[in-house]
Parts: sequence; C-alpha cells; structure tokens
Amino acid sequence: MNYNSYFDKAREASRKATLAPALINKVLEDVAAEAIAQTEYILAENQKDLDHMDPADPKYDRLKLTADRIKGIAGDMLSVAKLDSPLGKQLSATEMPNGLSISKIRVPLGVVGVVYEARPNVTFDVFALCFKTGNISVLKGGSDADFSNKAIISVIHEVLEKHGVDINVATLLPAEREATTALLNAIGYIDVLIPRGSQSLIDFVRDNSKVPVIETGAGIVHTYFDESGDLEKGAEIIANAKTRRVSVCNALDCLIIHSARLSDLPRLSHILKEKEVELFADERAFDALKNDYPAYLLHKASPEHFGTEFLSMKMAIKTVDSFTEALEYIAINSSKHSEAIISESAENIAQFLNDVDAAAVYANVSTAFTDGAQFGLGAEIGISTQKLHARGPMGLEELTSYKWLVKGNGQTRIP
Repeated sequence: MNYNSYFDKAREASRKATLAPALINKVLEDVAAEAIAQTEYILAENQKDLDHMDPADPKYDRLKLTADRIKGIAGDMLSVAKLDSPLGKQLSATEMPNGLSISKIRVPLGVVGVVYEARPNVTFDVFALCFKTGNISVLKGGSDADFSNKAIISVIHEVLEKHGVDINVATLLPAEREATTALLNAIGYIDVLIPRGSQSLIDFVRDNSKVPVIETGAGIVHTYFDESGDLEKGAEIIANAKTRRVSVCNALDCLIIHSARLSDLPRLSHILKEKEVELFADERAFDALKNDYPAYLLHKASPEHFGTEFLSMKMAIKTVDSFTEALEYIAINSSKHSEAIISESAENIAQFLNDVDAAAVYANVSTAFTDGAQFGLGAEIGISTQKLHARGPMGLEELTSYKWLVKGNGQTRIP
C-alpha cells in the first residue's frame, strides 16, 4: 500500500493559514464535549479491542477506557484549551549596531508523527497538544487499539468538519506494520517522530527511523528510603507510587532501602501487603520480611529483577549500606525517567536532587506525579528521557521550535 497520500494531505494541511486561537480553543472544547457525549460508542469500540487481549497482559490496563477515564481525558483537553499558546512568543530580541533588529520566536515543529501501542488516550492527547500548537499530527496506533483509535479519530474529525477545519490536521494511519515502516521513512513529509510505548518499540523507532526522533523512554523507577526517612510518610508514598496505576511509566519498580532501616521494612510495606504487591527482595530485605509478608507474594530476587520495568503489581527491593551506594545503584540502573528519595536530611535531599540524572527527581513525593497534567501542562505527548530539545513531560512548548526574524532598512553586509 502507498501511504504517501496520507503524508501528502498532512503536509498540505500544514501549509494552510494559521487558525485563529479562538477557533482552536473552541474546537478543543467541542472535542472534549463530544468525547463525553459519545462515551458509550467509544467504550463499545474499546471493548472490541479488549476482547482480543489477555487481561493479565500489562498492556490491558493501558488499553482499557472507562467513563471516568474519558472524563479525565476530556478534562485534560479543556485544560489545554485554557492554556496560553506558545506560538509567536518572543524568546529574545536584539538591536545590532548596524541597525538590524533580530528576534527569535516560537513556531510549530510542523508535521509530528507519533507511533504508539495500546494507548487510545494518546490519540486524544496528541491531537489536542498538536492542534493547540499549530502542528499536524500523523498517528500510528497499534493494532491492539485499532477499534478504539478509529472511534476516537472519528469523533475528532466530526468536530473538525463542523468547524470547517481540514480533517487532515489529525491523520490516523492504518494499523498494519507497513504503515510504521512508511512513517519512519517519510523524509520530506514528517518533521519529527515521537514513539510512545515499550522500550522495544522505542529502540526500534530510534534504530530504524530516517526522520528525527524525540525519545519518550521507558520508566525504570526507583525510590530510595533513606536512613532518616519518615516511616508513615514513606509507606504512603511507596504504596501510591507502586499501586496507583501499575501499567504507567511513572510507577515504582524498585524500592531501595538503607540497611539501618531494614527492621522497619514490614511496617513500610504494610500497604503493599494489603494491595497484594508481589515482592522480589534481595537477601537482607527478604529476611526482614519473611515473618511478616505473605509467603506467596515474597520471593528472593534474581539479577533480572533489578533494572526492570514491571508494569504490574510487582516490585523489587534493594538494600544499600549508605546514601552514596544508593546514588551509585540508581546511576547504574536508572532509565533517567523518575527517581525519588524519602528523607528528613536536608543535606541528602539537596545532593539527591542535584546529583541524580533523571528527567524528574523527587523528594518526599510519589513519582506518580510525573505527568503533563500534574505538571500544569494540560496533557502530555510523552515523557522524554533524552536531553536534546525536550526532557520530561512534553507539553505545548516542547512541541515548538523557533525561527529568527531579521528586520532592516536596506543594510548590506560588507566583508
């Protein structure tokens, strides 16, 4: 199949006149309202996808939509509509000695391709953020979510047509794998490509794309319980980070505990026990838990349990003998997504926040907050773990580039 017709239409849509901010916001408001109005239809299509996936699959929860989740998605779109657009924002301005006026302003990236797996919420999120920033979105969802994605794009297109906006500002490619290959090779059509999904998907896109890529990395997330950590505070933070929603990239994968606090580990993990979290503990942590934690949920850890993104009700526990050892362990095993410390030592907190190399670093807070909406961005297109262009939750500003404006009055350059 030739996918160039999709790309041609997307590129043509990007050349059209910029839409008025009031119209952009009205479209987003109406898409949010229509999503709620068509909840029954969206959920019915989503169920068709769910029927083909094993509920035990970690991707199942990401695939699953509910009425409450659709309300949350609609709320995020309304938040995006209320935010100021970064487009045209002046980043710098200089008057040169020769009379040239040179300024730098924010502009759209252009045509943004997004490859994602069983995450139908991404279809709404990417559309909202790209539309607000004058970008064109070309979406390649996974076959696992094809019914859901088609339903969502039909809702979006219905609203766009109602307002006389070219529906090609949001294009959903066919679900087959060949469409991914075409997207990765769409030089001259796609300005930037953003993968959202498993590490294997991200690696595949990075290794095979001829189009520039912004990586949104997998989350191998650690929380370090320091020698001075508050027990009650720690138990709540750890439980929230692990169990709030296990299938998302900010969920806790490994608890690191100072050896001086091992006697407190049973109390620190009492909420995890209630939630039936399966633990893979190193030798010392296992011994501290074996008389308290249910035997069917407690296992001795193997090397493969560390540096692993579980995406399920599973968590590793690593014992360290010092704050420095905790920092070294995180440096070796981190995916540079989200890392946290639970401590009452101002000195250790300051050093942790300064030294840990991750997109989001926390002190006495659950890593569940690594999220565009929670960071005040309205929504997110992904969480970048790289350092070029964007890092952390990617909102409106991260979907822009800039250009230089140079104004003069007949000046010519003399060698």
